[in-house]
Amino acid sequence: MFPSHQRLSVFPAFFRVNGKAVAVFGNGDEAFAKARLLRNTDAEIIAYAPQAEADYAGWLAANDVVTIRAEFSVEQVRGFALVFAATGEAVQDQAIVTAARAEKIPANAVDQPDFCDFFTPALVNRAPVAIAIGTEGAGPVLAQMIRARVDQMLSPSLGKLASLAADYRDAAERLVPRGVSRRIFWRRFFSGDVADAIDANDHVAARRAANALLSTTGRAEGKIWLVGAGPGAEDLLTLRAQRVLMEADAIVYDALVPQAIVDMGRRDAERLSVGKRKNCHSKSQDEINRLLVDLGRQGKRVVRLKSGDPLIYGRAGEEMAALRDAGIAYEIVPGITSAFAAAADFDLPLTLRGVASSLIFTTGHDLTGDVLPDWASLAISGATIAVYMGRTVAASVSERLMGAGLSPDTTVAVIENASRTDRKLFHGVLNELPALEARDDLDGPVMVIIGEAVAGANFDKSEPLSAFRKSVRDREEADQELGQKQGIQQ
Repeated sequence: MFPSHQRLSVFPAFFRVNGKAVAVFGNGDEAFAKARLLRNTDAEIIAYAPQAEADYAGWLAANDVVTIRAEFSVEQVRGFALVFAATGEAVQDQAIVTAARAEKIPANAVDQPDFCDFFTPALVNRAPVAIAIGTEGAGPVLAQMIRARVDQMLSPSLGKLASLAADYRDAAERLVPRGVSRRIFWRRFFSGDVADAIDANDHVAARRAANALLSTTGRAEGKIWLVGAGPGAEDLLTLRAQRVLMEADAIVYDALVPQAIVDMGRRDAERLSVGKRKNCHSKSQDEINRLLVDLGRQGKRVVRLKSGDPLIYGRAGEEMAALRDAGIAYEIVPGITSAFAAAADFDLPLTLRGVASSLIFTTGHDLTGDVLPDWASLAISGATIAVYMGRTVAASVSERLMGAGLSPDTTVAVIENASRTDRKLFHGVLNELPALEARDDLDGPVMVIIGEAVAGANFDKSEPLSAFRKSVRDREEADQELGQKQGIQQ
């Protein structure tokens, strides 16, 4: 159940008006707008307009709309499927609605919600496809803005494609197995060669493609999408990621992926958490590989949802190898990696002309071994270093880089929960990094960025790392002072 504040006070529905009469009362712009809206349907429009304004009168005549030039009387509402009261006079409109209600006819009075049995939406018309956008009368301008955006998204030929689909509905029900196979048939119908041919206005080719699709449809083949969920903010998810989430039969997700992003998937999709937080793995990587292969062999379309980008520390290589070995089709959907999100939160240029021309991604564990990695020399020469999962290895990273020759005063930026509303930003220098390990106020994923380019960041948004060290020192001194006082008292 939805919370009460999310419930609608109206029930969205479509009235059947084909061959039925609808009355519009009024002479001016308001009546004109309702009549134009009705012209999108097959309703028979009857205009009660005793003194129609020039533009409206011209439109009525040009469209052969029956026009009755008589003042209102209650019997005029009888026999209509719907009634619109748009005279511009509140009392008159109320009288029209009252008369319609007495005849049990749904009525709408412009700008008078209490006298509306229904509301007219902003309409995107791709007949037989119709998208109605309503705000329960609260924001007509908002509804029109949304309509404009939706209208741009939809192909002008969408209605023709939907009409063609109706011709193939019975055949699909006879020939295509119910369930996953049938869903895939219709997805391919609406997004493949058939849709392309309709867009090109080639109806012969569209039917040929539809027949081919129908004749080759059997058991559905599985497919896995390795999808980057981004750093956490829902609105950083790519459009392609959103699309495949809506197509997925199953969603396999890691613990760092926010629930809000998992919830963007199709409502009836199976959701499978595979954990993989530090020191708390609900499934091993081998188990995840086997799960993906098994789901693919079942013919399911699966989204493997990973935090950040799947190809950066997401162990996608092992999953791709397992899928290739099993002959399961897969596709990569890139995501925004945490380093980019952290840099954006800091207004931080990861490369800077004349200062830093290269960028290194590392987990920091590369710097805990006996041998420095090959990229360490790049760091010394000015590359920017983005350290993933950097809090627990901050001391090692700092010590090894300084030992290799990087200045202790090299600027660093630290961010917890990059891109999210609960993010925390800090700045400092390389020799202050070891203090990160002692911080118990950071329990989310931490990104550390090191390099001369970091000095170009906007530190108005962040706190100095030294502030925490000072606060710890102040607490320790206060504790010592308190202990001394207690000792003297005893």
